[in-house]
Amino acid sequence: MQIGVVFPQLDMGADREAIRAYAQGVEDLGFEHVLAYDHVLGADPEVHEGWSGTYSISDTFHEPLVLFGFLAGIVGLELVTGIIILPQRQTALVAKQAAEVDILSGGRLRFGVGLGWNAVEYEALGMDFSDRGRRVEEQVDLLRRLWTEPTLSFSGNDHRITGAGIAPLPLQCPIPIWIGATSSARALRRVGRLADGWLAMGKPGPELAEAADTIRQAATDAGRDPAQLGIDGRIDVGKGDLQRIAAEAAGWRDLGATHLSLNTMRAGLKTVDDHLGALSQALGAVRG
Repeated sequence: MQIGVVFPQLDMGADREAIRAYAQGVEDLGFEHVLAYDHVLGADPEVHEGWSGTYSISDTFHEPLVLFGFLAGIVGLELVTGIIILPQRQTALVAKQAAEVDILSGGRLRFGVGLGWNAVEYEALGMDFSDRGRRVEEQVDLLRRLWTEPTLSFSGNDHRITGAGIAPLPLQCPIPIWIGATSSARALRRVGRLADGWLAMGKPGPELAEAADTIRQAATDAGRDPAQLGIDGRIDVGKGDLQRIAAEAAGWRDLGATHLSLNTMRAGLKTVDDHLGALSQALGAVRG
């Protein structure tokens, strides 16, 4: 498995030097990729009564593609969006931004996308929350065409392009698209039909194994080779608990994971050195 990290942006705040030190430290430890979550806006719980979302206006989120433009010139890590909430964004603009990151990083972008869960965010960005699952499939098709064709015409349910294209094209033609999905059968089948890989959530076990089987069957039904689909797992890392981390890593290997991302966010770690220290110990446990 390729071992990387989840960028702990809730703990980094707006300190660019801390971001730089973290990325360089992660690379020095031997990690191979950095994965960043995406939220453009947070909801205000005082306005949205009964708010139960995972994040709110008090949580810091750096825009992943801008962040990766910064990191591209600092480290040689693979840069992974995990995920860009694609249906709330303009597809052609996303294609342009991702192509630029791919160029600046020397072809090191892995583009993870998904549907998201925050209707407040969709509203603020002027996008419909209710049909996001349908729209994302057309977006994935259009992204690949924009990344590989200097000029195209496209007429779909939600997009129209007439004789236009982005320049320059990315170094990867196309950039690999991974899809984040949990337990929804429809979302899992979408991974199998459309994606280059699966950004998985949860812990290894029977439910996750069943989800992986659903993805592989959908790939087979679509005439694709399921063995070519990557799987990126996630392990939460705190202080200690190395036996659990090693056991979860073994579970991801058994599931067939090709990548693993270690997450120190919200673990009570205060400084960059705290994060790097926890990651160093966890990496040792994962590698055995």
